[in-house]
Amino acid sequence: MRLLHITGDPWGVDSLNISLCDTIGIEIPPCVILSHRWRDEEVSFSDMTDLDTSKARSKRGYKKIEASCRKALQEKLEYAWVDTCCIDKGSSAELSEAINSMYNWYAQSTVCFAYLDDVENNSSIYWLCKESVWFTRCWTLQELIAPKRLHFYSKDWMDLGTRSLAADILALGSGIAKEVLLDPSTLEKICAAEKMSWASKRRTTRGEMKHIP
Repeated sequence: MRLLHITGDPWGVDSLNISLCDTIGIEIPPCVILSHRWRDEEVSFSDMTDLDTSKARSKRGYKKIEASCRKALQEKLEYAWVDTCCIDKGSSAELSEAINSMYNWYAQSTVCFAYLDDVENNSSIYWLCKESVWFTRCWTLQELIAPKRLHFYSKDWMDLGTRSLAADILALGSGIAKEVLLDPSTLEKICAAEKMSWASKRRTTRGEMKHIP
């Protein structure tokens, strides 16, 4: 697993120092994982490994990487994982391994930040299921369930609350059992048919269906 290593002042106005690093061994260090929708001008692995960092920094996707890294430092965490730039998609083997490992990566993260770029700053967490496309995509199903801690953020990175805080309304809106949202370890008690019913309410591709937890 490849992570972003972060240094700098989390509260300052200056840019942070963000660089790619490989984890050593099988243990994932305490880290933030970013859950988001892919948009235009995402920062790729090759952008991050280029000696000239200006290309990566000039892309719109870099802003959410830097913002999530700043939030990570505020949580006293020096590492973050962002799928767009931490996976070398030019390697089919690495991409396949990442897809197959992703649920476990989210489960092992210290905290997951769900960045909802279509949600206004003053939105109530109780309306998220109706407001954000994030809740309609099948790929984000594992990102809603797997993390031990999940925080939602608006388009300008205002804190909208946590999964546990909104477990009742999220269960109602998604159909996912509340006990699973409060404790992901209870997922193993849920039958395959019920899990597939959660996915059926979301837009998906055949490839994504293979990775429903």
